[in-house]
Amino acid sequence: MRKKSFTAVVLAGGSGKRMGGKTKKQYLLLNKKPLLYYSLKTFQESPVDEIVLVVPKGDVSYCEKEIVLKYGFDKVTSIIEGGEERYDSVYAALSETDTDYILIHDGARALITEEVIKRCMEDVVTYGSAVAGVPSKDTVKIVNDFGTVSETPDRSKVWIVQTPQCFETDAIWDAYDRMMDSLPYEERKIITDDAMVMETFSEMPVHMTLGDYTNIKITTPDDMILAEDILKK
Repeated sequence: MRKKSFTAVVLAGGSGKRMGGKTKKQYLLLNKKPLLYYSLKTFQESPVDEIVLVVPKGDVSYCEKEIVLKYGFDKVTSIIEGGEERYDSVYAALSETDTDYILIHDGARALITEEVIKRCMEDVVTYGSAVAGVPSKDTVKIVNDFGTVSETPDRSKVWIVQTPQCFETDAIWDAYDRMMDSLPYEERKIITDDAMVMETFSEMPVHMTLGDYTNIKITTPDDMILAEDILKK
């Protein structure tokens, strides 16, 4: 039987406006290395077969020289420019892959661990999908347009979603095709992650896989301070 193949798509095409400053977030230094280095390093050392890196427009050559070649990330087989929205970048990356399973990861989650990646790889083979996340420690409130609480979900059933989000490649490709064909451009802003694409445009159930509370998304200067503290520990 042929060995199943796994491709990681690392999304680093955003501008990082909430971080402030002129340097794009993915290139900011965290313990003297660019933020993007950390997620690439973990996937490089994980069992995935290859990595597709999605970067801002005009940054392909820079990322190839200053990150991929500089740090020896030889599992990066393709570097492509991202699109206007996250889903555009994922769709572009899907067209670059020929693999059984795909792991889609936000490069801003620099502290992803190899253990979480392995759990996701095991679960996606079993269930067809595996989305990293953690049970919510807090009570969550659903509010209406006026800021009034309309619902308090059972906390035991509420998870905070992370990445990687992993799927059978044919299934996520089909779901994205359906979205692009049926959902008008102006309505696609409601799509905030790949799991939502599957939930909306596929009949495959989305399985949650235990992530890690340290797998934070770095979006503000305070997050950088927290990430530095986590790395020290």
